[in-house]
Amino acid sequence: MNLEYNDKYPAIDDLRERAKKRIPRFAFEYLDGGCNEEVNLHKNTAEIRAVELKPYYLSKHIASDMRTELFGHVYDAPFGIAPVGLQGLMWPNSPEILAKAAFEHNIPFVLSTVSTASIERISEITEGRAWFQLYHPAENKLRDDIIKRAESAHCPVLVILSDVPTFGYRPRDIRNGLAMPPKMSVKNILQIIGRPNWALNTLIHGRPKFETMMRYFSKNMDIKQLGKAMNETFSGRLNEEKIKPIRDMWKGKLVLKGVASEEDTEMAIRLGLDGIIVSNHGGRQLDAGQSTIKPLVNIVQKYKGQIKIMMDSGIRTGPDVARTLASGAEFTFLGRSFMYGVAALGDEGGNHTISILKVQLQQIMEQICCEQVSAFPNHLIAT
Repeated sequence: MNLEYNDKYPAIDDLRERAKKRIPRFAFEYLDGGCNEEVNLHKNTAEIRAVELKPYYLSKHIASDMRTELFGHVYDAPFGIAPVGLQGLMWPNSPEILAKAAFEHNIPFVLSTVSTASIERISEITEGRAWFQLYHPAENKLRDDIIKRAESAHCPVLVILSDVPTFGYRPRDIRNGLAMPPKMSVKNILQIIGRPNWALNTLIHGRPKFETMMRYFSKNMDIKQLGKAMNETFSGRLNEEKIKPIRDMWKGKLVLKGVASEEDTEMAIRLGLDGIIVSNHGGRQLDAGQSTIKPLVNIVQKYKGQIKIMMDSGIRTGPDVARTLASGAEFTFLGRSFMYGVAALGDEGGNHTISILKVQLQQIMEQICCEQVSAFPNHLIAT
């Protein structure tokens, strides 16, 4: 795989700044923002970056290999593309762009129920290797139909979301009219006019829609009606009784995303799930909660070997991936970084961002003399 990238934007922060200039403010703030005062949004990354790694310069280091086995598949790197809702709002066709890049780089892409590409389309792009994240519907009949579609699309992993029992209070989205149901204001229209590249691409690819869900709604709904219908369709609160039938129905690997406690980890193990993703939804749901790295450490100490333990939220760069792996995560996922890349560079954004992360992570492994991803914890400087 060619790891060439655009040397004008060698850092994720460069991509973020370019994305901010290329897309309407309401779309950028939807991507960039958190809930309430955004304390946890910033704490997530800050506390990951407090982790320090120890190099062993005089070891008999031969080579570093970041390939990682997960659920029977060997990926080329220990990170994947996290599920993100409304991706096409931030950049037209972005889920398709990212799924294609993930497939070419042999890393996992996770499609959200509320993204803007369908299960079937993403499965076609990735030859059935994309994961699917399920927002739990209020009706079991709808839940079962979506799961059957994911099975028919050969998704190897189903991710069920636990950390959205209610929509987060996000002042930026409220000011911008992107709360549920959404509304388009004169201010937003002026922002679109000021971003002609985004507007033209949106015109070419069409208004973003919740493509996986469109078959369940009337075709004549406007965006406000559709938002209201989506709000009424999902019941995000999971419990043991809701998880059991999903485990019985789904024959592939089943992962619980949004875990932030030892108690939820124990339930996931008891119910026979294959993995958890320690996450706080990117700081978009609970501002008064912990950052993700703190519960991760406790969960790893108690449950490592009993279930696959992964993490997202706050991870932005290759060094962040390394710090998280050193803290005990077996795999990591990033969301915003990839969306910054696509919003900044369009069709090239997925390949560019993955290449940056791979180069950064490879350099760190070679610098600290870490030969395998599984050896990262040996380099952790305990605090």
